[in-house]
Amino acid sequence: MLIRPARNEYRTWTLDSRRWSVFRPRAGDIVIATAPKCGTTWMQQIVASLVFQDATPRAMTGVSPWVDARFRDDEATLARALEAQTHRRFLKTHLPFDGVPLYDEVRYIHVARDGRDAALSAHNHFSGFSRAALARFDEIGVADPKIARPYPRIPGDPRVFFRSWLEGLVPPTFFDLENTYWAERHRPNLLLVHFNDLKADLDGEMRRIATFLDIAVDERVWPSLVQAATFESMRTARDTLMPQVNALLEGGTGRFFNKGETGRWKDVFSADDLRLYEEKVRQKFTPGLAAWIEAGRRETGDPRRAQP
Repeated sequence: MLIRPARNEYRTWTLDSRRWSVFRPRAGDIVIATAPKCGTTWMQQIVASLVFQDATPRAMTGVSPWVDARFRDDEATLARALEAQTHRRFLKTHLPFDGVPLYDEVRYIHVARDGRDAALSAHNHFSGFSRAALARFDEIGVADPKIARPYPRIPGDPRVFFRSWLEGLVPPTFFDLENTYWAERHRPNLLLVHFNDLKADLDGEMRRIATFLDIAVDERVWPSLVQAATFESMRTARDTLMPQVNALLEGGTGRFFNKGETGRWKDVFSADDLRLYEEKVRQKFTPGLAAWIEAGRRETGDPRRAQP
């Protein structure tokens, strides 16, 4: 049953929330929702392992479609692909929560990450788009009257990019997106997961996710499922998991599965850069959200019980 339709429309060079109009929910559907470079593919692999109950790497574009990716198949093709899936479906979105419809029979998983880590990873990704990808994004932007301009070129210097990222160089902003999920954190069909917690205790977080999805843990295969979701295993299987990235990015899957680390920003951003970030956090986040985005659940407690 529909709880609420999408409240806001988002259209960028890569995203179009209107594409969710072709989605026809099934009981048990899963939506994996993140800001870019916050653990999206990681969560897709975790959910794939849980849904299929094996460690076999699969092409994510086939088993876990990115619904709002407007630079891929048209809406009719997307609708047919969604309808043809026979496994328990798990879909991907990079939209704010108010950009997708909310159904009570659908489970939503949001993965968050420290904004400084997300920005540094985003720079590696966005600065590596191939010429063909940039041409496609330009075409979309120029043709859409809401955008009406080519895709912005990403500066090579990560510090320059970071300051532009803070101001929303490529919308929607990290800060606005995170606010939409935090505001809905008490919903029983929304689970908030943090990148830091996955790094610290992958086994424990996967069990938490399995419980949320009502998937029984089979201890006979469980170690292989956890191993398949490690960064090392995913990097080894990268060409199977994300084959389309080889055309999207210079450096292909090797660039996409870059570091998978936290805290690298400490060696990149200056004190002035970090003051700008901290000021943006104070402006945009409540204290509870700011603490959770920086440290995760293991450090700050259950986000559903956190201060506003």
